[in-house]
Amino acid sequence: MKNIAFFCIPAFGHTNPLLPIARELVERGHHVRFYSFDLFKEKIESTKATYISCDRFLSSLTNKQEKKLKNISTTEMTIQSIHITIEMDSFLNEEFKKEKPDLIITDSACFWGKLSAMKYKIPYVVSTTTFAFNQLSSSYMKQSFKEVADIIFGLPKVSKELKKLEQYGYHVKNAISLVSSDNHTDTLVYTSKSFQPFAESFSSHYQFVGPSLFDHYTLDKHHERALIYISMGTIINERLDFYQKCIDCLQDEDVDIIISVGNNVPIEQLHFNKEKVHIYPSVNQLEVLSRANLFITHCGMNSVSESLYMATPMLLCPQTAEQRAVARRTKEIGAGIMLDDDIHSSAMKILHNPQFVSSAMQYRQDFISSGGVKKAVDYIEGAPYKKDEVDLIEELNKYNRKTKLIYWMIIILLIFLLKGKYGLIIGIIAFLCSFPVRKKLQMRKYDKMIKNY
Repeated sequence: MKNIAFFCIPAFGHTNPLLPIARELVERGHHVRFYSFDLFKEKIESTKATYISCDRFLSSLTNKQEKKLKNISTTEMTIQSIHITIEMDSFLNEEFKKEKPDLIITDSACFWGKLSAMKYKIPYVVSTTTFAFNQLSSSYMKQSFKEVADIIFGLPKVSKELKKLEQYGYHVKNAISLVSSDNHTDTLVYTSKSFQPFAESFSSHYQFVGPSLFDHYTLDKHHERALIYISMGTIINERLDFYQKCIDCLQDEDVDIIISVGNNVPIEQLHFNKEKVHIYPSVNQLEVLSRANLFITHCGMNSVSESLYMATPMLLCPQTAEQRAVARRTKEIGAGIMLDDDIHSSAMKILHNPQFVSSAMQYRQDFISSGGVKKAVDYIEGAPYKKDEVDLIEELNKYNRKTKLIYWMIIILLIFLLKGKYGLIIGIIAFLCSFPVRKKLQMRKYDKMIKNY
């Protein structure tokens, strides 16, 4: 039996998939120590894992920092993660000396879990609660101007903080290397291979196990009135205006509505028909989705996975780049549509078109067959893995470097043949065209590669 250490950031969407896995490992006789935060203490202890509180390592936040974290600022999240890593360094040094973990399970966004595993040379498995993202699948993420600006203007701050890690024995190239997926790290992804964008580009170190769930409910979709469920997740959910707009647009229809608003929305300020609209701080989402005919969602990965698992089509309202990636894929498979300004017509379109239910049902079967918790634990028990296989991404990068060189050699030759005439114009046009041209060539190469391998 193994000594296994779990690490996760203080977020429900990242912690929840790890809980059924921790319980299954304990039931199989493994010793599990779960390093987390008091907000999740009760849930973790219910799995029979040993809970280790890390609250004392959290930094005191200013109002400005707290606001940035609530708005999913990549810069602020990175800086705070670095601070926690440094604060936990001496504590984890003593913990690892005493407990001697055989394996670390770390959330993909948990710097202190990943970096500690690397520093102490402990095998680790990454828990990925979004899609697995590499240079291909990340094309699904469309960042807003605000998100791009946050990253660009935050780079100097992040670089400064990263340098502090060196003196503690943590060697990091850049922040991207800490959060991106590579083909050499054992990784769990809580979706199916067919739902994952560009799944073929990921090596066999990746296990696509579908949703990690405690409970399973029988579908109950036939009601006198259709049931609409609305939730904006657990982070950016203080959307009083949005909830009221949904109520105003939908409550006069022949439907029932359940809304989960979180703990910070003043429910008494919402105006609604109490016979048809039911509003709660939180609900058992899986149980509600087993009955719902439509889910209006922020497109968090767990929410979308649970919705598909319960064959519930969706009206998609993403708020971050990762959520936009999940929304795009959900739309591609025909299980939902993007919300436009007309909530009523969008909702009615889904409720009155059985094709959306059919598509969601198809992926329900796909998710069920992916193996879930038991497959995830089987994979963990066999870790670490050593596999000799072709890395499609590395091969693709070699091809990209080659095509880039050839592309610019052709442009230089063209300018030379024209004796420099129109050189500036050709150069500008070549620069503007270089990305779309090389992207198209890359995709052609990728299609050939996946056929050959």
